Amino acid sequence: MDIKKVAVIGAGVMGSGIAAHIANAGIPVYLLDIVPTLRPGPSAGLRTGSGQTGVENRNGIAQAAIAKMLKADPAPFMHKNNARLVTPGNIEDHLDWLIDVDWVIEAVIENPTIKQSLYRKLDNICRPDTLISSNTSTLPLKLLTRDLPDSFKQRFMITHFFNPPRYMRLLELVSGGQTRPELVDAVSRFADISLGKNSVSCKDTPGFIGNRIGIYWLQCGLLEAIKLGLTVEQADAVMSTPFGIPKTGIFGLLDLVGLDLIPHILGGMKLALPKEDAFHQVNVLPELVQTMIADGYTGRKGKGGFYRLNETSGKRIKESIKLQTGGYHASEKFVLPVTARTQDELRAFLVGDDVICQYAWTVLSSTLVYSASLLPEIADDIVAVDTAMRLGYNWKYGPFELLDRIGVDWFVERLVAENREVPPLLVICGGDVSRPGRLTSPPQHHCLYKVESGKRMYVDLSGNYQAVQRPDGVLLLADIKLQAPAVLENPSASLWDIGDGVACLEFHSKMNTLDSDSLTLVRQSIDKVKTDFSALVIYNDADNFSAGANLTLLVQAVHSQDWPAVEQLIKQGQQTYHALKYAPFPVVGAPSGLALGGGCEVLLHCDAIQAHAELYIGLVEVGVGLVPGWGGCKEYLRRWLEFARRPGGPMPAIAQAFESIGMAKVSKSAAEAKELLFLSTSDGITMNKDRLLAHAKAKALKLVPGYAPPNPASFRLPGASARAAMAIAINNLKLAGKISDYDVEISQQLADVLSGGLCDITEPLSEDDLLDLELSAFLHLARQPGTLARLEHLLKTGKPLRN
Repeated sequence: MDIKKVAVIGAGVMGSGIAAHIANAGIPVYLLDIVPTLRPGPSAGLRTGSGQTGVENRNGIAQAAIAKMLKADPAPFMHKNNARLVTPGNIEDHLDWLIDVDWVIEAVIENPTIKQSLYRKLDNICRPDTLISSNTSTLPLKLLTRDLPDSFKQRFMITHFFNPPRYMRLLELVSGGQTRPELVDAVSRFADISLGKNSVSCKDTPGFIGNRIGIYWLQCGLLEAIKLGLTVEQADAVMSTPFGIPKTGIFGLLDLVGLDLIPHILGGMKLALPKEDAFHQVNVLPELVQTMIADGYTGRKGKGGFYRLNETSGKRIKESIKLQTGGYHASEKFVLPVTARTQDELRAFLVGDDVICQYAWTVLSSTLVYSASLLPEIADDIVAVDTAMRLGYNWKYGPFELLDRIGVDWFVERLVAENREVPPLLVICGGDVSRPGRLTSPPQHHCLYKVESGKRMYVDLSGNYQAVQRPDGVLLLADIKLQAPAVLENPSASLWDIGDGVACLEFHSKMNTLDSDSLTLVRQSIDKVKTDFSALVIYNDADNFSAGANLTLLVQAVHSQDWPAVEQLIKQGQQTYHALKYAPFPVVGAPSGLALGGGCEVLLHCDAIQAHAELYIGLVEVGVGLVPGWGGCKEYLRRWLEFARRPGGPMPAIAQAFESIGMAKVSKSAAEAKELLFLSTSDGITMNKDRLLAHAKAKALKLVPGYAPPNPASFRLPGASARAAMAIAINNLKLAGKISDYDVEISQQLADVLSGGLCDITEPLSEDDLLDLELSAFLHLARQPGTLARLEHLLKTGKPLRN
């Protein structure tokens, strides 16, 4: 079964977001909702030719949802044009549209009666081979299908997307005993390849995997922070970085989710879970939270939540609520006194006597024990649970991976010492604890995961190790690293053999910023691939491809006025990227996440790019008072000059490059990157990040037969006339207040590079000529106090300075 057309019923936040992401995959989708209730008036009940009844648009709810998404940030659509694939409608007039769809997703209010009424209509209208699913996050499948015919049960399942659907990679799948396996396989395959989702099969239990554990963890963190007298800042600092959890922690995440949703979730859990379930111990809504909800403090979508922004004396001040007494005060950042990076540091943190350490141990140990106690109730293995928490809650480590980081036997021994019950799964790796308070036999294993013969293994519920299975077509650098050491490596980068004659260059400094070590390994990799491989892929498994050059090193050189060092750094980058571009083998970039500044420049020098759909790429150097200096101006200008659909002559190309670089434009997706020409029309886009390396490798291998490096570029640029035109544009922007005084200085230097400097259009310029102009502009700006101020401000605050 191929999924070529989809319908989503319910145009709320989740339903519309799902529809948008299906459109991102290039799939037409119907978005239906109820007909809006008519306002009383003389025109009520009058049908108009535009599909409206009186003053109301019968498709108004779905249309409003699409319009809202087009203005939203972060954007549900990867490109605004994708909205054209979403057709709005309503369930009174347009259910017959569903005859030609392959998948119907129900995302209406969490009311079983309303859902079942809709299901009966769908079962009569849809083709027999059409899959019908619910996006419910709380209602079990057996309740949703109760009293419905077998014809419906055979085509029905739960497909639980996480919010926001575009960005969250987890899709929880729940199928019933009668659900046809081929439909489950079809939606899983479609979600993987077309939507970029990692599907996890869940049991038909309340909250499935992600929310069963995630809500327990949030409730435990909330209640314990109130009990121990912590501030929200202290609790969020503890329940985040030390354990690989996002910096939002407990209270930041509750604000993001929305406090008004919590009572509904807790109410559903109370009704659905058996009395002996440990969830009931934390199923309490504190009076403080009830008051906040009543007062409209429901989180980011309301007036604020545990955190809020308040305007005082014309300045917006971040405030936080006092958990014990209520009332807001200026938020004070809390810095943990420990790093907790190593196992010994983690253990020392968890056994500390102060209240911060007590909080960490209580919340973490309760969450890990609860997670372990839920197998096999919620899932068949620990891999499914870890995957769900990593992708659904953005944890770096799932619960069982965290247990291995701490040490399972150490963890169990502490539980025993505290006379706490040890889940059967942990007995396998922590020892026999049949008698309270002591271990009666050594553990069968000492870890939940291990590496054997280059493969990652996990403990199953029988105590045996099984290999972690990857879907066909998935290639992870993390798995490659288990099989053999790096071919080359230094502190900032490594080269790996990924098979079939292809090497992979990985950046792995903080934020994958680029420094002299990074550039050195690029040059060494070129020499190595020449002799031992046939192609090179530049890729890493991290969240971001590269945040650009290491500005800390640049600031140090500027501070000491070591201009030869600055010049050497720029020349090293230019020469390295030039060698990469003209290497005698194909080079394919495979970026994901941020690819900024120098990270963008390395990609511009590749033969081809296979990008993850979530690519945020741009030449942003003007934000720190500089211009691209590693060939970025040259290569980006070349792309616009060679772009077939631009108007004739060099000026339109120069203007486009000047605008993108001068405004530090960054794509909000790979689709937008194509529009900005950071990607070419022939570059590929991969929706599922786990498939990116395999796709890039395949692209590189296709380029190998008959490969020859590109011919050197030649530029015919107008020189003074182009600079004059750009000077007028710069002056107009300054007069309009759109750029600052120092922006003018930077823009003038950028204009000099893109116009070709002191040249005439009849005299062709070489790539080296453009590189010399880049170097000259970069060195000029590096000497200016305005640039140093921008560099220092960004490093100190993480935000750009407009001076």
